[in-house]
Formats: sequence, structure tokens, C-alpha cells
Amino acid sequence: MDAAAFRSEFPVLERLAFLNAGSDGPVPRRGAEAATARIERELADGRAGRPHFEGLVELASALRSRFAQLLGCDPADVALTRSATDGMATAFAALDLGPGDEVLASDEEHPGLLAPLEGARRRHGFDVRFAPFGELASEIGPRTRLVACSHVSWVGGRMVDARALAESDSLVLLDGAQGLGAVPVDVAALGCDFYAAAGQKWLCGPDGSGCLYVRREVSDGLDPPWPSYMSLAEPGRPSELIPHPGARRFDLAASGPLGAWMLASVELFQETGLDWVHERGAALAERLATALRERGIDVSPRDRTTLVSWRADDPEGTVTRLADAGVVVRFLPGRGLVRASVGAWSSEDDLDRLLAAL
Repeated sequence: MDAAAFRSEFPVLERLAFLNAGSDGPVPRRGAEAATARIERELADGRAGRPHFEGLVELASALRSRFAQLLGCDPADVALTRSATDGMATAFAALDLGPGDEVLASDEEHPGLLAPLEGARRRHGFDVRFAPFGELASEIGPRTRLVACSHVSWVGGRMVDARALAESDSLVLLDGAQGLGAVPVDVAALGCDFYAAAGQKWLCGPDGSGCLYVRREVSDGLDPPWPSYMSLAEPGRPSELIPHPGARRFDLAASGPLGAWMLASVELFQETGLDWVHERGAALAERLATALRERGIDVSPRDRTTLVSWRADDPEGTVTRLADAGVVVRFLPGRGLVRASVGAWSSEDDLDRLLAAL
């Protein structure tokens, strides 16, 4: 694969060492062009009548199929959401959790998981318990109905032992915000019941995009927690609330411009080759981690992923200083860490620019 050709798809890289896909990925040219073309079409043709609606359904179907290919599942097991947090909030709201039940989470979870989890706890009265990220499987107890944790920790890039979690009797919800697009994902191999992913991060889609995998045996027993027209298999009988089979009942997203951008981005990664994308990003991230350690910098524990975090006396100041040098990274509030997100679009020059600025 021609790394330079792939990199050229992202105009921002002509100016910046953009190492922040863990928050928002760089915008691919073809994604912006697809969104613009869709807006211009809707501007000229309007957004009314059956042709417009059928066009949205067709776009959603194409995007659902592409996400399913990334996840290794059937399209019917994928819901279209607006973020990884949307997916997790949907799972928390749909499950019949209550007093006496326990949800187990780790000490490295993102606010995107913790906020909807706490909201659900307040509404339904179940208990939440936290355990070290690397010890979750051994901490599952008799009252644990659900384990909710990151597939790849946003803190330093460690991967959870998903198979060990799946061997328990508890349901498993994986936050895939730092997973899908960054590392190989096969929901069957992971053994999870839910996998919530973001579109705007490692897949370089628009803000307001994402997906949720729900295992069929689980989804068919759940009502959509926020039902809408998009949930209905029988829209002519809405008061009967007959949902679509599978995960489509949980759909939240139906935007022409956003959907067109997201579809174009996924197609770019699939055309490039996901194996190459995953391997190049992980190899460059390991190169950066090694170089930081050689300079005596304290790098957070990590696995072969695309995130590299290191300890800094003034994380926020370090991010500002790096930005002045044309290097985009982020700090993790309350953790004393600066984090770089290294993608297949990154280059050795980007890493050298970061190291020189440090």
C-alpha cells in the first residue's frame, strides 16, 4: 500500500502533525465531497416525498452493511447511532436492570460511558462497582448482570480481555470508541453482547455518527428505549410498537449529508485495506512509545493499539506548546497524561516532529 497516497486523502496533514484521532479523526477529502454533494442535491431537489425518504433508507442500508463488515456481523445486528455514547446509553436504557443488580466497570472508563451509566443507575436503582481495568474478569460476582468497559482503554491503549469476560454469565457491553477502525474487531470472537462504536474517531467520519452491535439473541428481547418512526417494522400501526427485527430497532441516525460522509469514509478504509490500516497505525504507535521511553519519558502501559500516553508535569501546557509547534495531541483531565493518537495516515516525520517539540 502506498502510504503517501493514503495520507494525501487528508488535507490537514499538509500543515499539521495531527495526532488526535482518539477525539476526532482527520477529515478525508472524499468524505467532505460526499457530504457537500448530498447537501447540494437536497438544496436543489428538496427534502420531501417518497424519493427523499427512500433515499435515506437506502443510504442507511448501505452504511449498515459497511459497518457490519467492519464488525464481522450480520447487517441486521447493527444500529446506526450518533456516537459511541449513544450506543451505550441505548444499552443501559433498554436492559431491565434494577435493585439488586450490579454493573461492573473499570477504573479507566471514559465519561462517554460513565455519564449514561450513572444516569441509568439513578433511574433504575442498580449498583455500580469499579475494578482495575486488567482485573475485570476476576471481579465478576454473582450479582453482576452487566460488565460495561472499554475494548481499548482511552487512557493508555490497553486492550481488555474480552474473551475472559464473555466466559461469565454476565452480559458484556464494550465501548469501542478507540477500537473500531483502529484495531481489528470481530464481535463474535470478542464474545460481547453489545459493541458501541464511534464514527468520527478512527473511521474519520462526521461528528454525530456511530453504530451499535447487539447480539441477536439479546436484541430481539428488548424494546427500543427511545422508539421512533425509524424503530418501526409496521409504521402503519405505531401504537402497537412493532419494532424491526434485530438491532435496527435501536436506530437513532437518519441524515443524508452525515450518512454520505460516513459511507465515503468507510469505503476509503476498506479500499485501502483494513489489515494494512491496522498494522501501520499500531507499528507507528509502537515506534513512538519506544522513542519516548528511550528519552526517559514515563509511557503508560499499553498493548498493540494506536494510543500512546505519557506522564507530564503540566499536561495542558504541554498540549498548548505542542500545538504552537504544529503538533495536535490532547491531555487527559485529572490523569496527568498527554496522549497521542497514531493512525495509518501518520508518518515518521509526524512522530519526529512531536519528539523534537517535546
